[in-house]
Amino acid sequence: MTFPMESLKSALRSPLLPYWLVVALLPFGRSSEFGTFLCAAGALVLLVRTPHALRGAPGAQLLSCLLGAYIGAALVSCFGSLAPGKSWSTVAALLRYLPLGWYACFVIRGERRLRALYVAIACVLAWWVLDAWMQAFTGWSLAGHAEAERISGIFGARNLKFGPTLAVLSPFALWAARRHWGFAGLVIAFLLVLGPVLLAGSRAAWLCYGLVALGFAWREARSWRRFALYCGLGVLALALAGGVAWRTSTRFDARMQRTLDALHGTPQGMDEALTGRLEIWHDSVKMIAAHPVGGVGVRAFRYAYPQFAPANDHFMVAESCGVGEGACHAHQVVLEVLTETGGIGLVLWLAGVVLAWRAWRRAGAAARERAFPATLALGVMLFPLNTHLAFYSAWWGLLFAWLLGLWCSAVFAAGIPAGRAEPGIHADVTKAGVPAGLFTKALSSESRDAA
Repeated sequence: MTFPMESLKSALRSPLLPYWLVVALLPFGRSSEFGTFLCAAGALVLLVRTPHALRGAPGAQLLSCLLGAYIGAALVSCFGSLAPGKSWSTVAALLRYLPLGWYACFVIRGERRLRALYVAIACVLAWWVLDAWMQAFTGWSLAGHAEAERISGIFGARNLKFGPTLAVLSPFALWAARRHWGFAGLVIAFLLVLGPVLLAGSRAAWLCYGLVALGFAWREARSWRRFALYCGLGVLALALAGGVAWRTSTRFDARMQRTLDALHGTPQGMDEALTGRLEIWHDSVKMIAAHPVGGVGVRAFRYAYPQFAPANDHFMVAESCGVGEGACHAHQVVLEVLTETGGIGLVLWLAGVVLAWRAWRRAGAAARERAFPATLALGVMLFPLNTHLAFYSAWWGLLFAWLLGLWCSAVFAAGIPAGRAEPGIHADVTKAGVPAGLFTKALSSESRDAA
């Protein structure tokens, strides 16, 4: 079994590096687009030099269909958009996700590479968690001082995506810990990630991480009796961790007090607990009723919001939101799809879900096991009974497309023993010099690395 550091070195020396950079640079705003650019350049170079590359990569074919549904829903919405310029520019930007995902399917052609990438992602998350714990104890991280109600880690106080991102990507850290250090490593990793997720203050992240815990509990248990035992132990751990955080962290206490407002049994208390999202969802229903077929247009939600919100709407009068601007998105994936892309968009999304489900079922038990971390990450990201960031935004949409590309490549990654050449597209990638000759040397030397 390879020590994690060796897997990390393998990932950093191989064509996996550009794909890994997308996640590694996520906390730094648009910097992650540098990794996207490298992946897109590599995929396009390969397609120019090897036109049949897509035919030899079933993962890339599946990804094309899934992104076709995702981008197609946005494209259809442009024709009736209330902000056509914004919608059309969004669709143009979404096209970069195709070569990004193709690149993953071209270069992740063996279980050795797939595991190396998983470990590399886990190392990034370990760095985030370490920085978050430092901020929890000192009030400071590498990105500066924490926000008043929550820790923000390396993402910074002005970018409060740390909690949801860590929760969604946590399956990779837990998988790596379980693989290299056994069940004890899994438990320790779960607790180490749990603290930052709780203190990050995102209730959506709490739910996501709870779903991740359930996924790993079922994977470990393999029976209902043991699953119930693990769930009970997990609830106990959550209660203890939450109790400690509640008594020692003013940030966590503030978030819990807001959450408990829902128990008052009044619409005002519920809306306060949901940070005004009831108003957004109520106005979203109005948008859906007014534009049921094609929606108001992808990313046109904020421009349509003032037309459907009452004059005293919180998001219309609050200075922090920009007086008169309204909410930016629906904060719920189903409502986002329906409001921005309409019924046609929802049908396309559901078609994509069915296609992905069928591909996953047909892939076989070995492939499903191989793809487990990516499958769980996508599942908790899309879990509909939660609040969400905008799936058509430049940032969350990029993470979604990145995960989708990784999942498609994982499902079809061939289980190649160490020391043997990877089939199919591997030789084509070597000839193409992905990207543009930058990794030819790494490709030729990687076959000597141990699994």
